[in-house]
Amino acid sequence: MLASPAPFSGLYARMVALTCALLAILSPATAFAESHGTAHHALPPIWSTAFFVIMLLSIAILPLTPLCHWWEHNSNKLIVGLALSAYPLALLLVIQPNPHLLQETVFEYISFIVLLGTLFYVSGGILLTGDLKATPTTNFAFLAIGTLSASLIGTTGASMLLIRPVLRTNQERKNKVHIVIFFIFLVSNVGGSLLPIGDPPLFLGYLHGVPFFWTLSLAPQFAVVAGLLLAIFYAMDSYYYARETVAAKLDDSIHVVPLQIFGSINLLWLLGILLCVTSIRSEHGLFVREAAMIGCAIGSKLTTPEGTRERNAFSWGPILEVAALFIGIFLTMIPALEILRAEGGNLGVNSPLRFFWITGALSSVLDNAPTYLVFFETAQGMTEQGLLEATNLVSDQVKIPATILQAISAGAVFMGANTYIGNGPNFMVKAIADSHGVEMPSFFGYIRWSVTLLIPSFILVTLLFFR
Repeated sequence: MLASPAPFSGLYARMVALTCALLAILSPATAFAESHGTAHHALPPIWSTAFFVIMLLSIAILPLTPLCHWWEHNSNKLIVGLALSAYPLALLLVIQPNPHLLQETVFEYISFIVLLGTLFYVSGGILLTGDLKATPTTNFAFLAIGTLSASLIGTTGASMLLIRPVLRTNQERKNKVHIVIFFIFLVSNVGGSLLPIGDPPLFLGYLHGVPFFWTLSLAPQFAVVAGLLLAIFYAMDSYYYARETVAAKLDDSIHVVPLQIFGSINLLWLLGILLCVTSIRSEHGLFVREAAMIGCAIGSKLTTPEGTRERNAFSWGPILEVAALFIGIFLTMIPALEILRAEGGNLGVNSPLRFFWITGALSSVLDNAPTYLVFFETAQGMTEQGLLEATNLVSDQVKIPATILQAISAGAVFMGANTYIGNGPNFMVKAIADSHGVEMPSFFGYIRWSVTLLIPSFILVTLLFFR
């Protein structure tokens, strides 16, 4: 087990105990349900989605209330999430028994957190020292490299590898919130759209039969959104840099130190995790892939030069915040996802434009991976029913028109950037920026940025590709 400070141990122990208890309950319950043929289940009542809405409102509003200091503790986030999950758990275990669905959700949560956690830990062992001059050109280069690398090492890996050097480079600057905002847009989201290992939604598509390199067909949409955002960023950063004080610019130029990399062995461990993701499947509740990824994290711990993570200001806080929040999100969103699965075909979603915007809108507030899967299944079912024209299909196994799947994929990946909770790395980057003294915007403050900067680029993508 990875070494951890006391705060990590307490919350980690509670989450492990909870997960083990759920698995212990669900395994025999699922076996019993399957043996008795309980394959059909009533839809959850519409009002049961209220717990998910309250979960989202808690994330958005509590930091702005007198309870903000109480909410800062990850253990309290966990308490709120579990309290709001009580009814969804009762629904699936007692009221409308469907332990198989709950088991799948727990397994997805474990896989999600193990993937994010191992990438977070291993990338935390790569130390890029130095302090470059914080010019618009330097920041543009950071974001461009991060955007291009995100599809190769995942949005989490790229985000965790580069966010600290970006913050260190810009520590003397007063105006830097926009840098982190664009970092989330590009490195933590848009950059992961070209390969299945880039972003969890595309990885789910790969597991369901989408050819590995099919996602390269999203290159035109990627180029439009990434190119437009990078251009806007350069103009905006140039504007803010021109307004930095002479003293801040002088201080920045005095502290310039060339970049050096330490712990480069972890690049191999990152590659190992990606190989685990692409070549190992976990079936029947056996977490073989996840065990292999944890093995890579342990290998990272044993081979990383001593003191590297300490020098990198590594802490478990960001990933613990994600883990504590998303256990509540995963459990409370079960009713909403079930209703979408059953009624998705009745939403009038029958064109690339509608698939793009509805998948994207829901990916902004639901986790984008399960949202992608819901509309993936919906589109495949509609094609089989003759509701979508069965031409230019993705493959013999994935009977979805290519343009429709492009719309679903782009909506899930791109619009996961619309809120802090749309994609796992978003909150991690925010937490790291907060810990470095950057006053990040609130939940709704961030949405103002995304509406102003992202939505126009999505409208352009719609006009060019999904009309």
